[in-house]
Amino acid sequence: MATGRATAANCLRMACLYILVISLQHCRATDTLTKDSRIYLEQTLVSANQVFELGFFNPGNSTKRYIGIWYKNIPARKVIWVANRENPLSVSDTTSSLTIGNDGNLIIQDGEHNIIWSTNVRVQFNETVAKLTDTGDLALNDTISGSILWESFDYPSNSLLPGMKLGTKGKTQGKNLLTSWKSDDDPTPGEFVLGLSAEQPPQAFIWHRSKQYWRSGPWDGGKFIGIPEQESGYSNVISLMPENPQGGAYLTINRYNSSHIRWLYLEPDGVLQLNYWDDYHNMWDITWGAPDNPCDVYGVCGASAICTNKSPICECLKGFVPQSKDEWSKSNWTTGCVRRSELLCEKNGSSLASGKTKPDKFWMLRGIKLPDHHQYFPYTDTNGCQRLCLGNCSCKAYAYVEGIDCMIWTEDFMDTKQFSSGGENLFLRLAYVGSGAEVLISLTTIGGALLLGGFMFCLYRWTTYKKGRKTKLKLFNPEDEIDSRDTLQLHEKVLIQESIELPIYEFKQIITSTDNFSYRNKLGEGGFGAVYKGTLDHGQQIAVKRLSGDSGQGIEEFKNEIILISKLQHRNLVKLLGCCIEGEERLLIYEYMTNKSLDTFLFNPKKRMQLDWATRFNIILGIGRGIVYLHRDSCLKIIHRDLKASNILLDEKMNPKISDFGMARIFGNEENEAKTKKVVGTYGYMSPEYAMNGHFSTKSDVFSFGVLVLEIVSGQKNSGSSYTSSELSLLGHTWTLWKEGKALKLVDESIRDKFLEDEAIRCIQIGLLCVQEQKEDRPCMSKVLWMLNSEIAQLPQPKYPGFFIGKRQIKAESSSKQDDSVTINEVTITMIDGR
Repeated sequence: MATGRATAANCLRMACLYILVISLQHCRATDTLTKDSRIYLEQTLVSANQVFELGFFNPGNSTKRYIGIWYKNIPARKVIWVANRENPLSVSDTTSSLTIGNDGNLIIQDGEHNIIWSTNVRVQFNETVAKLTDTGDLALNDTISGSILWESFDYPSNSLLPGMKLGTKGKTQGKNLLTSWKSDDDPTPGEFVLGLSAEQPPQAFIWHRSKQYWRSGPWDGGKFIGIPEQESGYSNVISLMPENPQGGAYLTINRYNSSHIRWLYLEPDGVLQLNYWDDYHNMWDITWGAPDNPCDVYGVCGASAICTNKSPICECLKGFVPQSKDEWSKSNWTTGCVRRSELLCEKNGSSLASGKTKPDKFWMLRGIKLPDHHQYFPYTDTNGCQRLCLGNCSCKAYAYVEGIDCMIWTEDFMDTKQFSSGGENLFLRLAYVGSGAEVLISLTTIGGALLLGGFMFCLYRWTTYKKGRKTKLKLFNPEDEIDSRDTLQLHEKVLIQESIELPIYEFKQIITSTDNFSYRNKLGEGGFGAVYKGTLDHGQQIAVKRLSGDSGQGIEEFKNEIILISKLQHRNLVKLLGCCIEGEERLLIYEYMTNKSLDTFLFNPKKRMQLDWATRFNIILGIGRGIVYLHRDSCLKIIHRDLKASNILLDEKMNPKISDFGMARIFGNEENEAKTKKVVGTYGYMSPEYAMNGHFSTKSDVFSFGVLVLEIVSGQKNSGSSYTSSELSLLGHTWTLWKEGKALKLVDESIRDKFLEDEAIRCIQIGLLCVQEQKEDRPCMSKVLWMLNSEIAQLPQPKYPGFFIGKRQIKAESSSKQDDSVTINEVTITMIDGR
C-alpha cells in the first residue's frame, strides 16, 4: 500500500513538473512563431534584444481588438504597425490567435477559427516561420530556401521606421505608403496618405482623399527644397535613396542605434511628424512636423499667387491680379490669380513684326518654395536654363537649383510660399509692360537728384575697382614657375567675381580675425599651407587656409577651389565663404568646423572613444552622400582624388563634410576616365591603377572611400606597424579576417561592447567591395550608398583588394632616404611620373 502511495505521489510530482515546464515554455518570450505555436490574447512575440513587441491590443476606448507592433521598453506605448486594420476582432472574443496556417501563411483566426487576416502569399513548400526583428519588421521566412516571403515593412501602417521604404504612389499598389489612422482610437485606414511623386526628382506628398494636401518640394540630393534645412529638424535623418542603379527612388530614415528612437508618424488629421523618445523627460517629443501653418497647406492661395507671413496671407504674383476680386475680399483665395498682360510670344505675328512690342522680362522672386508642376532639364547653368525658357513660348518661369539643375514651368504656378530664410529663387516671365520697366522710365523725370547721386556712387566704385585691380595684379610674379596660361586663367577668374559669385575679403580683416596668424590659432598644415582659426567682426568663426610661399602646388589648388567648390552646395561638403587676394597673399576662407578633422578623433587612443558606432555609421553615410553628389548629382562631375581622414571635417554634431578640393578634377558628362603624369594624392588611399599608371576615374574615389570605411570601423590607419609583412596594410588585414570568417574582430576595441553586428559586417563587406584591385569590380558610389542603407540587399562577395602595392610601391616611387617605417597615410605625393 505504501509503495502504491509513493508511486502515485511520484507520478503527481512528475505531472506537475511537466505542466510547469510547458507553462514556462508558453510564457517565455520568443521572437519566432512556428507552425506548432500560437499567440493568444495575453502572449506576445519579443524581438531578440527586447526592442519591439508584437501582440493583441485594443486602442483607447475602442471595443475592437487588433494585432500590432510597438516599442517594448517605452511606457508611453505607440503602435507603429497594425495587421488587421480593416478586419478587427471583438474585445469579447478571448480565444482569437495569431498562427501559421496549413498553407504556410501567417494568419489571424477568431474564436471560431475563421481566418480574418492573412499574409496571402504563395508558399511553395509550406515550411515557414515568422520572426520579429530588432528593427520592428515582422518577416515570414521560408525555412527551406531561407528567403523572405513577406514582411510587414512592405505594408506600412501610419509609421515609417529606419529600414522601411516610402515608395511612389500609383506604382506600388498600396505598398510602401503611409496611411493615417481614422482616429486615435481607430486604426482603420484614414483619409490621409503619404508617399512620393513619380516625377524626377521626386517630392514627398500628403494626399487627402486623393487630393494634394502638402508637399515637400523636389529632392536636391541632400534635402527637400520645400523644407529649408535651417528651419527644420529633419537634417541628417531623412534620405532619398535610389531604388536600384537603373532608376526609381524611395525615402528612408537613416539608421542610428537603438538608443536613438526616431520615426515618421502620420497623424489622423494629416500632420506628418518626426518623433523621438526623450529619455530625460520620459516622453515622446517632436523634432519636426508639417504642415504646421496655413501656408503649408497645398494650394491655399490658388494659382499664380504666393502665401506669405503677412496679413492677409495670400497675394498675387507680380504681373498677376485676382481672378475674382469679390472672392479675395472675402479671404477666399482658392480662385487664384490671372496674368495682367499677355506675354510677347503669345501675341500675334504683327505685333512682333512691328518692332513696337518690348521683349518679355524675367522677375526674380527670392527665397521661396518653388511652385509645383515643374519640368526638369539637364542644363548645368542659369544662362542655359534662361535661354531654354525664352525659346519656349509655353515657359512661364524657370529656376536653377544646385543638385537638380534646370527647372521650368509651363503650367499655372501652384503652392508657392515665401520663406523667412532659405528657399530658392524663381525667375518669373513677365510681359514688358508688367515688368516694372515703364515705372523706372517715369522715375527718371522725377528723380534727377537720385540719378546724380547714383552717378557719383558709380564713379567712386569704379575708382576703387581700378585701385583694387592694380593691387591684385601684383599677385602674379613673372618669375613664378607656373604655366602662363594657368596664370591668365586664374587672373581672369579672380577679377570677374560675377562668374564665381564669391566674396573677396580684405587682408587686414583676416589679419584681425586670426590675431595676425598667431600660433595659438593654428589648426594644422598641409601641402597648400597653414590653416588658422579666425573670428569675424560679427562673431562668425572661420577657418583660413593661407597659401605657403614655397608651395609648388598651391597656385593650382587655389585656382581649383575658388572656381570649383564655390559652385558646389551640399550639407556634406565644407562651405567656401570667400577668398582674399592682396599682394602675394592668397587665402581661402571656409566655414569653421568645431570638431576639426576625422583623423584627430579616429587615430587618437583617447578621443576615438567619443566616436560610438552610431556616430561612425552616420559619418560613413555622410561621406557617401557627399561623394554621390560630386560624382552624379552636382552640376559638375567631379573626382576628388584626395579623400582621406584628414580631409573629412566634423561639425559640432559630428556630421562629416568633405574638404580640400585643390586636387579635384572636373569631368565632362560623357568622360569616364583620364590619365595624368602628375599623380597627386596620399598613398594608402590611392587606387592601384592611379598610383601605378596615373589612371583615375570615379572608381578611384570609390577605392579611397572603401579605405575610409575600413578605417572608421577599425579605428586604425591603412598602414602601420601592427600588420604582418604578408598583410602590409589594413586592407590586407581585413581581407585575412574576412576569409577566416572573423570580420567582426576588425571593429575598434573601444566600441566592441556596443555596436550593431549586422551593420558592421555590412560596412566591412562594402569597404572590401570598394577596394577591390580591379576598378571594374568596384561598385559606383550611388550603389554603395544604396547598399549601406539597405538591410536586405544581397551583397556580392568581394575579390582580393589592392593591398599588395602598399610599401613596395612606396619603395619603388619614393626617394632612397625613406625607409619602411614611414606611415603611408601621411606621405602626400604631389608630383610623380605615371607609368
